[in-house]
Amino acid sequence: MKKLLARISTACCVTTLAGIFTSQAYPLFGSEETGIRRLEAARLIQEGEIQGSKQPPGGLLSMEEVDIRLIDHKDMELPEIDPEFTRKIRRFLHGNRNGYSISVLDLSDPDHPRYAEHAGNTRRNPGSVGKIIVATGLFQALADAWPDDLEARKRILRNTTVTADQFIISDHHKVMFWDPEKQRVHRRPLKIGDQASLWEFLDWMLSASSNAAASMVMKQAMLLRHFGKDYPVSDEMADQFFNETPKKDLSELLAETIQAPLIRNGIDIEKLRQGSFFTWKGKRLVPGTNSYGTTRELMNLMLKIEQGNLIDNFSSREIKRLLYMTERRIRYASHPALKDSAVYFKSGSLYKCGEDPDPEFVCEKYHGNIMNLMNSVAIIETPAGDHRLHYIVTLTSNILKVNSAVAHQTLAMQIHRLIEKMHPVDNSKE
Repeated sequence: MKKLLARISTACCVTTLAGIFTSQAYPLFGSEETGIRRLEAARLIQEGEIQGSKQPPGGLLSMEEVDIRLIDHKDMELPEIDPEFTRKIRRFLHGNRNGYSISVLDLSDPDHPRYAEHAGNTRRNPGSVGKIIVATGLFQALADAWPDDLEARKRILRNTTVTADQFIISDHHKVMFWDPEKQRVHRRPLKIGDQASLWEFLDWMLSASSNAAASMVMKQAMLLRHFGKDYPVSDEMADQFFNETPKKDLSELLAETIQAPLIRNGIDIEKLRQGSFFTWKGKRLVPGTNSYGTTRELMNLMLKIEQGNLIDNFSSREIKRLLYMTERRIRYASHPALKDSAVYFKSGSLYKCGEDPDPEFVCEKYHGNIMNLMNSVAIIETPAGDHRLHYIVTLTSNILKVNSAVAHQTLAMQIHRLIEKMHPVDNSKE
């Protein structure tokens, strides 16, 4: 870490279905900009041409409408904790306060933001929320290689072909594949030999939360950090680099790629860090360290995205767009109360079961009795395209033997209703 620090020191209304054809809705037409092929399938699903889950009204914003909202408030810092706002948030936690950490930043009046926090400095493993940190590392490497050339960055994202290799071993998460000739969608875990663009691997990492895709993005980010403008390199050269470089040096490069950008962007890595690959094979090939996060530091990260302060405007905007392009809303983002809202989110879970004295206990997904971590970060704009209400939530929990996905979904509704009450509509102005 000393070496790492030394290097750093030098260094309008909701878009309707009828309107999507003229407004270039994103992500439904995002394939034209990004080359992410599954977005073509998403468009056809929305049009009813093929079967699949359609986006809710809040998921139909145009590409121009998916933007960062606080460019004019780049100097904003996290406000002092509002005791009354915090008291209202704590009421939703009932008897489980020790198992929750939560931060809520109300930006509906950006000149007078309000901040609520409960156990905001409690560290927990961030799980898949750490994939936002991976995206940050990649976009920082792009910005360092091409600081004044946004088209070059887009070209690298769109035109670099990535081939899944041993770093993906192993992962059960399924990703969407689109066959345009057969007009058919199918889903399966990534396999060695699968090829896609770097932008598509980023999308799989965030939209489907694929650990395999995340490990490939981390590998490519390390290569980009090492080779700079000579990236992309051939698969043979990449293999040679990882095979011949001492593991100690690879570990240092991993930290320089994934952790250094957080430090450079004002994030405290004692409170937020992604320390290792997301697959066991990746961890074996490139030794890392532990991962953790607090809701306060996650809030700082999400606030920087909204301000365009995470690297630069381009990087912040593209990361936010990737968080909007989720294939379907799950967990925190899935409550019907948010159907008209634009939701930019990532979630992650880690649960573990063991013997239990309760004979009726059944180990199920998100019901761990030894560990039951669930993490959510979300930017909410209501209504989508108007964003009269605008707030950010970062949430971690470890409540044993409950459905943590449902618990987060319920909190989403309760927080949303509270924000609505805090900003009632003034019908007299209509």
